[in-house]
Amino acid sequence: MTRFLIISLLLVLCNSCALKTTEGLRVVQVQDLEVANPYFSNAEIDYVYKAKIEIYGRYFGGILIIKKVEKNSHRVVFTTEFGNKIFDFLYKGDTFVKNFVLEDLDKKIIVNTLEKDFRLLISENAKVVEQFVSEGQDVYKTRNNNRFNFYFFDEKPVILKRIVQTSKSKEKVEIVFTSQGDNLAQKIGINHSNIKLKIDLNYFKKE
Repeated sequence: MTRFLIISLLLVLCNSCALKTTEGLRVVQVQDLEVANPYFSNAEIDYVYKAKIEIYGRYFGGILIIKKVEKNSHRVVFTTEFGNKIFDFLYKGDTFVKNFVLEDLDKKIIVNTLEKDFRLLISENAKVVEQFVSEGQDVYKTRNNNRFNFYFFDEKPVILKRIVQTSKSKEKVEIVFTSQGDNLAQKIGINHSNIKLKIDLNYFKKE
């Protein structure tokens, strides 16, 4: 009886630790040493989005601009539609510079979360540690310090559809892309599973 209870407990623990992210995926031999995010890699383009950010019960709407300023460097600026700055971040390699943050948002936990979210969004290349396949999809797992990032690509055409960041046992952040395959994301959704933070971006097409 005791042995049965121990086995049952182990099965429950194993199931509770399993990542939903990898359900239905089959592990294959790693064929690509690196995975690339193509969406913010062109220094010739100013990526401009209408943005809605909901964070801990507060709502901010405006314009988000992402600009690749040089190799491994991006600037992320969020303003109101009237041009008043809400935040201004600079990513230069592993360095993060907080140029400006609105006082209402200038809390350590908020700035740190936003920093990580946008770093995940704009990071161009990462080393693949494991590779999976499912019907019509290729999935690449990369390591991010004590977390992991899973990149989901449709096979035909090859389009990056999702990035899911996890711990060893839980999903933390999901980024969902809507793209027509031209290395431009028309819509982006960033959602957290453990905190009240949601970001919706819609590409602002100039007439």
